Amino acid sequence: MGSSNAENLKTSVAKGFLWGGMSNAFCQLLNLFFGIFLARILGPEDFGPIGMLAIFSAIAGSLQDSGFVAALANRKEVAHKDYNAVFWFNILISFVMYALLFFAAPLIVRFFDEPSLLWLSRYIFLGFVVAGFGIAPSAYLFRNLKVKERSIAQVLSIVVSGSVGIIMALYGFSFWGIATQSILYVLVRSVVCWWYTPWRPGLKVDFSPLRYLFAFSYRLLITNIFLRINWNIFSFILGGNNKLYSKVDVGNYTKAAEWMTMGAETVNGMVNGLAQPVLAKVADDNERQLRVFRKMLRFTAFVSFPLLLGLSLVAPQIIVIAITDKWIESAYMLRILAIWGAFMPIQSMFTNLMVSRGKTNVFMWNTMAQGVIVLLLLVVVSPLGINGMLAAYVLFNVVWLFVWRYFAGREIALTFCMFLRDMIPFALLSLVIMFFTARMTDTISNVYMLFSVRILMAASLYIAVLWICRSKELDEVVEFLFSEKLKR
Repeated sequence: MGSSNAENLKTSVAKGFLWGGMSNAFCQLLNLFFGIFLARILGPEDFGPIGMLAIFSAIAGSLQDSGFVAALANRKEVAHKDYNAVFWFNILISFVMYALLFFAAPLIVRFFDEPSLLWLSRYIFLGFVVAGFGIAPSAYLFRNLKVKERSIAQVLSIVVSGSVGIIMALYGFSFWGIATQSILYVLVRSVVCWWYTPWRPGLKVDFSPLRYLFAFSYRLLITNIFLRINWNIFSFILGGNNKLYSKVDVGNYTKAAEWMTMGAETVNGMVNGLAQPVLAKVADDNERQLRVFRKMLRFTAFVSFPLLLGLSLVAPQIIVIAITDKWIESAYMLRILAIWGAFMPIQSMFTNLMVSRGKTNVFMWNTMAQGVIVLLLLVVVSPLGINGMLAAYVLFNVVWLFVWRYFAGREIALTFCMFLRDMIPFALLSLVIMFFTARMTDTISNVYMLFSVRILMAASLYIAVLWICRSKELDEVVEFLFSEKLKR
């Protein structure tokens, strides 16, 4: 029986990574497609106002979720009343948040000294109300490892919202098109999640389950707020320093962060959609959880480092080719940000481990400390300019991974050497290959040829070296792709 359960879990992990990887890659390609069209039609000054509002959207989104999705995923048994309580609570909190943000709009305008934000913020924050209706069904799909169904919801939401955004941009609606795109994305995703979820809410409302759910999730709520602040701190700082930086600077940063996120989310979305529920299933067996965690960590590093360091390698070329040289300043920011993007999924593995172990207090305090130190660091290095601040931000967050490793070691005996053995080979190999490729191709002047040669050379070298070294991760990817079991 134990062997059968282990095999079923292994198959679920394999299918989850396959579906998650394929769907996230496809979704990021769709985001890339629509993003290119929008960036060619619009300019940095159009993306600036949206970037200024990003931190408010992020914080409100964390408050809305309240950590209940993770709380439901980690409960041994979940009843109808649990989902029902989460559903009605999110409806209530969504309307309360929107009302607060609606009346706070004049303060936002005053802080950024940008009059267009008054009604833009009131419009874009409607997405919170829409999202409140979709959290419970999304939690159901997440808990039950319905990766395929969640992937379909994401693809449809990107296609519909992206198409509308482009049409509005073509008709001169500027940042209003981007705002509408974000609202439609949430709406379509919520509708599709409802379609695939057999659970339905009841009118008999009982909020008592929130007590034990909140006991698990309140630390996640605080943690997610600090995470979102950490991820969006630059647009807030740049937008607030209107004497030093313009909305064009904010727009360039917003675009660079968007491209980095597209690359990182190809891996990060796959990890977040699978790691926590899988790790939670083996949380009672430390030795087994360590094996599962290390296997996921190696696969994450195997994919993340070549993908994101490769993005850093070709950042100027891909920006010029895709969205023209009017965005060239964002390319230099992207080159720096992509380095952190390579490590982001590694940090996600650690945070998912902490949640699966019920150590939300460690997750919370570690993230809070990380966020506070980042903010202080950026204030200290602000005289170095945007790129200097970005470099300090990336370096600090990479070093902080070793703090996460320390806490993981206390939980599942993940030693420092284990961590390095699982991550460093892929990081060093990717770094050496990207450096070698850059030196071998730096004499090519044609931007299209330079981009193509760098991608082909780097990818070929990476696969060839792993094949020569008989990499288990490469073998397993090939096996997953051609396994008859996974095709069924």
